[in-house]
Amino acid sequence: MTISGKTRVYGVIGDPIDHTLSPVMQNAAFEALKLDCTFLAFKVKPVEVSNAVSGMRALGIQGLNVTMPHKNAIIQFLDEVDPTARFLNAVNTIQNKNGKLLGFNTDGVGALRALRANAVEPKGKKVLLLGAGGAARAIAYSLASEAGELVILNRSAKPAEELANLLKQASNKKITSGTLSPETIETNLADAHILINATSIGMKPNVDETPIKPEWLKRNLAVMDIVYNPVETKLAKAAKSTKAKVISGVEMLIYQGASSFEIWTSSKAPVEVMRKAALNHLQKV
Repeated sequence: MTISGKTRVYGVIGDPIDHTLSPVMQNAAFEALKLDCTFLAFKVKPVEVSNAVSGMRALGIQGLNVTMPHKNAIIQFLDEVDPTARFLNAVNTIQNKNGKLLGFNTDGVGALRALRANAVEPKGKKVLLLGAGGAARAIAYSLASEAGELVILNRSAKPAEELANLLKQASNKKITSGTLSPETIETNLADAHILINATSIGMKPNVDETPIKPEWLKRNLAVMDIVYNPVETKLAKAAKSTKAKVISGVEMLIYQGASSFEIWTSSKAPVEVMRKAALNHLQKV
C-alpha cells in the first residue's frame, strides 16, 4: 500500500512488544478491504503511558490495541470506558472518535466468538476455566451470562474466589472456584462440556508442560487453550488424540483482533485473511 497524508494510523502499545502479531493481522485486514490505513507497534514503558495517550490525541492516531502491562493503567487517561472494560478494570482497545478516546475490552468476546466459530456453544453448558489472571477474567465475564455453570480454578485460590463472587453478583448462574490442583481439575472435568486453559502453562519455552493429564480428557469435551506459541500445545495434542474438539489459542487472538478492527472501522473483519496472516507469521518464527 501507499502511505500518504490521508492514511489513517492505528497501532498497539506494550512492553515488551516485539512478539505482537497485531500488525501482521491488522495490516492484512486493511489491505484485504482496501482501506487506507496502517498499523504499527510502539514500545511504551509504564512511566510513559500518559505521554503515549497524549501522543495519540496530538497525532490523531485513530485506534490502539493495548497489551501488557498497560491494560489497567491506561484507563485513567481515557474519556470513556465501556461497562465490560470497567468491570474488568482493563482496556485492550482504544477508539479515537473525533478526539474522544473510548476504551473497550475485546478479550472475552474474542474467546466467545472463537468458541462459536468452531461450533462450540457454551450456552447452558458447564465450563471449566483454568486461571484467574487478566485474560481469564475477561473470558469469565463473557461466559458468566452464557454458560449454565462456570468453575474457575487458579494456583492461588483467592483471586479465583474473588472473581467468582464478583460474577455471581452480576449473574444468577452457578459460579464456583477452587485451587488448580490435580484432584479439583479431575473432579470438575468429569462432567464438564468445555475446558479453557487461560494460564501460561505450556507456553514456549515450557512446551512440555500441561495442566491436564491425558486420561482426564474425553471425546465429548471441547478444549480451548489460549496459548498460541506453540500453535499446538501439549494439551491440544492430547485433546486431539482423544478426539475431543480443539480450539487453538490463535483463534481467540484472531477474534479479539477482529472485534477491535470492527470497533475502529465499522466494517466486518476479514477473519480468514487475519487467520492466514497470523499462522503464516507463527510458522516463520
